[in-house]
Formats: sequence, C-alpha cells, structure tokens
Amino acid sequence: MIKRPQRRNLEDSSSSGALNDLSFLLIIFFIVIAGFNVNKGFLLNLPSKDKPIVVNTNDILKCELNANGALFLDGKEIKIEALSQRISGKLKSQPNMTFLLTINPETQYQKVIDVVSTVRKLKVENFSFRMK
Repeated sequence: MIKRPQRRNLEDSSSSGALNDLSFLLIIFFIVIAGFNVNKGFLLNLPSKDKPIVVNTNDILKCELNANGALFLDGKEIKIEALSQRISGKLKSQPNMTFLLTINPETQYQKVIDVVSTVRKLKVENFSFRMK
C-alpha cells in the first residue's frame, strides 16, 4: 500500500473574524473619543411656561436698527461704542436691565451681529429682540 502525503488543512478565511471584530471595535472607540467641533449659535435661556418673567418697564433699554444699519436709542442715532457705554452705565444702576433690540427685516445681518456681540460682551443677562 502506498502512503499518500496528507495535505494540510488550510484555515478558511472566516477564522480572521477576531481581527474583524477588533478593527470594528477600534473604529467605534475612535469615533466615541473624537472631539467634534460644533458651531453653536446663540445660546438662549428661554423662560419656562410655569414661571413667566415680569419685567419692569423702567428696566428696559429699547434700541432699534433700521434698514440702513443705523442704530437708534430713544429716537436718537447712536454709535455702537456709545451704546456700549450707555449699557454698562445702566447695568451699574439697574443690574436686571433688559435690552430690547427691534430689527428692521432689511437690515444687514452683520449689523445685527455687531450689536448682539456688543451686548454679549457686556454680559447683559436679559436680552430680547424682535422684528419690526
């Protein structure tokens, strides 16, 4: 009787399943720990429905942006630097001051952002805006 050499059993390709699982877990791990940079818009704390906020009319500083981007405070045109000084002065005397900005729909977006950033830098807690 002739002895034939036995062939080695080749491992089938499905035995690399552990390697596939490991690579999948590593992908999930890196996705989870990756820091995503998300641009945040305006962070607004809206009042709850249960506790409506009552604002004293004397504590409201009313400002208006017209279609040309001119800023008006109490009916008089004012520059943004002067507005900053007025807000900081009013905040010292009335810390619960509410800044109300009335915006014309034709106003350039950048003008609105300039006023909003000025108000945010001064740390005005109560900020409201509306469209004309």
